[in-house]
Amino acid sequence: MTTTSAAISQPLDTQAGVELMIRLEEVEKVYRTDRIETVALTNVNLAVRTGEFISIMGPSGSGKSTLLNIIGLLDVPSSGKVVINGRTINSYSDRNLSRVRNEEIGFIFQTFHLINDLSVQDNVEIPLLYRRSMTGGERRRLAQEALDRVGLSSRVHHFPSQLSGGQQQRVAIARAIVGKPRVLLADEPTGNLDSQMGDEIMDLLEGLNEQAGTTIIMVTHDPRQAEKTERIHRLFDGRQVN
Repeated sequence: MTTTSAAISQPLDTQAGVELMIRLEEVEKVYRTDRIETVALTNVNLAVRTGEFISIMGPSGSGKSTLLNIIGLLDVPSSGKVVINGRTINSYSDRNLSRVRNEEIGFIFQTFHLINDLSVQDNVEIPLLYRRSMTGGERRRLAQEALDRVGLSSRVHHFPSQLSGGQQQRVAIARAIVGKPRVLLADEPTGNLDSQMGDEIMDLLEGLNEQAGTTIIMVTHDPRQAEKTERIHRLFDGRQVN
């Protein structure tokens, strides 16, 4: 995979024939309390092609996770426009945001966020519980397919505490892809793993991107992993840098 370093404002949407999955225009995020105002993002412009795998880098506090949360519809910008799959979502109701988030976006976190009292299979099925028209049999089938894709079909009845860190992250990835999302957001997915396990997780993400055409945005501190993505974008103090 060829990598180039680019500003987040790279005008991909001006290229003929380019289909964009995500577009942010002049996005700002400000957190306010009675006594203090914290600017997390300033004038961020982002264009991500359908099926692209990009990484976002920057020091702690640079706004990386805030940006990922806005793209994932977990947070809303203070100003600016957010377009996901051709739809401007700024005016969406909480219910519609939840629907888009559940059906089209998958999340992978550094700390896995698995429920220890649930089996691997039950953990993977969790996102599907919000799809009321889906039967229990359909949920089990999709969960088994997702676990097979991450190489854990033999661990369906295990519990998270019985798995290694790398296996737990694979379960988290299976949970993220079980609903067949078009966008996968990964926040430091290799941050809690040793280098070998980290490389295995990156291989898995690259496979999902190349074989399923999943659009992936990954936040990482690791330049070695970032170099494996198509483009590297950098933030510093909430601003884009070259």
